[in-house]
Amino acid sequence: MQLKLYTYFLLLAFAFSSCKNLGKIYQQGRYDEAVTLAAQKLSKKPDDAATLDILQNAYRYAIEDHERNIRNFAGTTSDLRFENIYREYASLQSLYESIRRSPSVYKVVQPTDYSSFMNTYQEEASNARVDRGMELMDQNTKKGFRDAYSEFQRALALKPGDLSIKQKMDEAYANAVTNVVIQPLTRFGYQYTSYSYDFNNFNYDILRYLNNNSRASFLRFYSANEAAQVRPDNTVELRFSDVNIGRYRDERNVREVSKQIVTKEIVFKADSVKREYTTVKAKITTITRTLQADGLLQALINDIDRRHLWSDTYRADYRWVYTFSTYTGDERALSEEDKRLLNQREQFPPNNDEIIRVIMADVQNKAQCGISDYYNRVF
Repeated sequence: MQLKLYTYFLLLAFAFSSCKNLGKIYQQGRYDEAVTLAAQKLSKKPDDAATLDILQNAYRYAIEDHERNIRNFAGTTSDLRFENIYREYASLQSLYESIRRSPSVYKVVQPTDYSSFMNTYQEEASNARVDRGMELMDQNTKKGFRDAYSEFQRALALKPGDLSIKQKMDEAYANAVTNVVIQPLTRFGYQYTSYSYDFNNFNYDILRYLNNNSRASFLRFYSANEAAQVRPDNTVELRFSDVNIGRYRDERNVREVSKQIVTKEIVFKADSVKREYTTVKAKITTITRTLQADGLLQALINDIDRRHLWSDTYRADYRWVYTFSTYTGDERALSEEDKRLLNQREQFPPNNDEIIRVIMADVQNKAQCGISDYYNRVF
């Protein structure tokens, strides 16, 4: 019983609070909000006279506000006056739809349907955006085409599905976009030529990274094979050179170890044992085998007239190190740590193909990040 009473008073408090909020919104002159909220309440409780009174007054004041704004916009020469007027009529129509959802309230308030006004000014607003876009296209500049694309985009939002606007938008984009062609990687200066690295994948991976990580709307990257289909604005040249794979080197460290071991025990009695010792020796040779390699990749960006825009050089360093040991002498002189080192078998460095793959992966990562950062800064 107590729980039911608590729930009742909670709902009553909520209803009182909601009513109070509606009155506050109305008193603050937020008439559109007041109409919408009042219409929602009346759809659940049509006989609420106080709420109906607020709705009727709020609707009247809302109409006065919007119609005053419409007259003000109509008196200007702004290109966007039709769009501003359209938005005002759209707000009025929204109020109409809010009231129409409750038939009993609709009969009392009798709101005005502004859909015909909306359609008229929607058409005018879209045409104004198209006209602005065409004027920007006439500037024949990248910025003009980008701004024109934005205008056509807004015009299409006002007239969804209009094919002529869509065609203009596509034309503006085609002229606004900066097309960057990634030239095939050039290679020179190798010491080793018997590698099997797939340089086609190198170009493809860089191209994919650049397109996936571009934050610019008017920027596209293409391969050299795709360049015939577009108007190139920039070219990116990648020059891979100075691949040096040295021979491995062995650094030897020789040390001698010794240990005294029991060679003979004479037992006189249980608590009397005589031991004879001898010293055993071994010579341990530890070999540290190393190989170093490096490569350079230069990235250059030029415009269509071969003017230099940007360049950078990326270096990849490869170092392979392996340690193993051998010994001569008496095995009994070896410690457990010595034996562990001796268990390491002799190994030789990876082949040149594997080294080149590691170097290429490193310079590719650095180059694609550098190129992407440049274009994200510029655009």
